[in-house]
Amino acid sequence: MAGMDRLAPAKVNLFLHVGAPTPDGFHPVCSLMAFADLGDRVTLSPGESGFRIVGPFASGLVGEGDNLVIRARDAVLAAAPEPSGTFGLTLHKALPVASGLGGGSSDAAATLRLVRDHLGVSLDDDRLRDMAARLGSDTPACVDPHPVIATGRGERLAPCPPFPDLPVVLVNPNVASPTGPVYRAYDAAVAPEGANAPAWPIRLASPADMAAFLKTCRNDLQAPAVALQPAIAEALAEIAQAPEALLTRMSGSGATCFALCADTSAAHRLADRLAEARPGWWVRAAMLGGA
Repeated sequence: MAGMDRLAPAKVNLFLHVGAPTPDGFHPVCSLMAFADLGDRVTLSPGESGFRIVGPFASGLVGEGDNLVIRARDAVLAAAPEPSGTFGLTLHKALPVASGLGGGSSDAAATLRLVRDHLGVSLDDDRLRDMAARLGSDTPACVDPHPVIATGRGERLAPCPPFPDLPVVLVNPNVASPTGPVYRAYDAAVAPEGANAPAWPIRLASPADMAAFLKTCRNDLQAPAVALQPAIAEALAEIAQAPEALLTRMSGSGATCFALCADTSAAHRLADRLAEARPGWWVRAAMLGGA
């Protein structure tokens, strides 16, 4: 039987508003999440066994005994009525680790769908999202990777008002930005607006319209992440001066930043120039699917 694979697309927080921690230690958020046409990839191979990680960023996960792919696999296996043969899983890790692109969450969501489809288990997407919520706050949004507004801890999902596909350049200055320390740094100066929802324009017809709207929004984790990793500020400054950039911002808790561009030609020009000027950085032109 032939193998199956699924893209685990990069998640980009176009805005991320964060409130003060609640008594249980979690932070309420309001975020617009969109998904790129690139990411990691999970492959299922019938007749094999085990789990392996390959790819340019595999070394960043070496020794991680509790990988989210394994946990997602085991969650679906627990829901299967009976065993139906062995299979192996391979994660091709193409996204930087601890990069603000939701790689682990997207890997887990792709695995949930892949193992469900292979085993023919009767689990609709709502059931998968319930499973995903136990794996991480971002994981439910990744089960059906289309733009969503995430609130609560990130698990409450609502459709977005319409907006067009968005050409972007993703830039990581080759540093990790783990979520926990960034949130702890954020707690020292919580944004006064908290997890507020922005006022959406009546119409968003172009990337320029989207950039103008997003300039009224924020990523509240950007300043604390920059304080912990000054290389993020360097990346933001580098892309902010580019004539192709309509908007620049950090995604998630970093360290990946993005430049929103007017069209794909502009995005590829900027990506090519950055890759040449900064060979030690991870730079990719991508398209974020619109709503």
